[in-house]
Amino acid sequence: MGFIYQFAISIVPISFSNTHGSIPFKIERLTSGNKVKILIVDDHNLFREGLVSMLSRYPDITIVGEAGTVRDAIAKTLELSPDLVLLDISLPDGSGIDALREILNHRPNTKIVMLTIHEADDLLISAIRNGAVGYLLKNIPISKLVKTLQGLANGEAALSRKMTNRIVEEFSRIGKTHENGNHSASILTTRELEILQLLGTEATNQHIAEHLVISENTVKVHVHNILEKLNLRNRREAAQYARRYEFDLLPWPTPYQQKK
Repeated sequence: MGFIYQFAISIVPISFSNTHGSIPFKIERLTSGNKVKILIVDDHNLFREGLVSMLSRYPDITIVGEAGTVRDAIAKTLELSPDLVLLDISLPDGSGIDALREILNHRPNTKIVMLTIHEADDLLISAIRNGAVGYLLKNIPISKLVKTLQGLANGEAALSRKMTNRIVEEFSRIGKTHENGNHSASILTTRELEILQLLGTEATNQHIAEHLVISENTVKVHVHNILEKLNLRNRREAAQYARRYEFDLLPWPTPYQQKK
């Protein structure tokens, strides 16, 4: 299919930890059965349907369902119990990271691989820290994608060597930051930490105000203070900072959670 471009990728199993927390990459085998049950989540119909068509040709793969939103991804995972979810990051009603958290909250044994166009380090790190067992780009050729899924069945991580190196470098950097006592988020107040985490979900001032039951002007003041204290230039840098350090506060509710 025309939308799957050639891209060289080497799959390697990894396992490491750091002072900020262990990264669980000693992965259990995907399934003990003969076929892998897969749910595909992507909001682009052409890509999703083409991927379903190509993967369905392989006898050891069964496509059990499709979804195009965070809400549907969560609902269909609960309904269909797939072994593996191929999950896009950009979805119309939220982030794939939101779906990742919620799915693993209800189905912790489900394996999730992010399949996306986004190469940003903060998204890669956030996905891995939240439990994804792989992070692949959409320009991966179908043969390499299938090989990756087969590797998951053998307990390997679905990561290119380049992605693996970026993760190791990032967590090494974070570990050194903690060792040197430079993790400046410790100077933030509890309210500022809450708002910082919500900034990491790209929530607007209005959404943050509604969630925390405060005024938008109060949110603006807190955001300004956060930027000043952490020496950040704008909201985008604050969002990246929040996703890199993954503060353990109350998660921003996904649309699925809000409607329950």
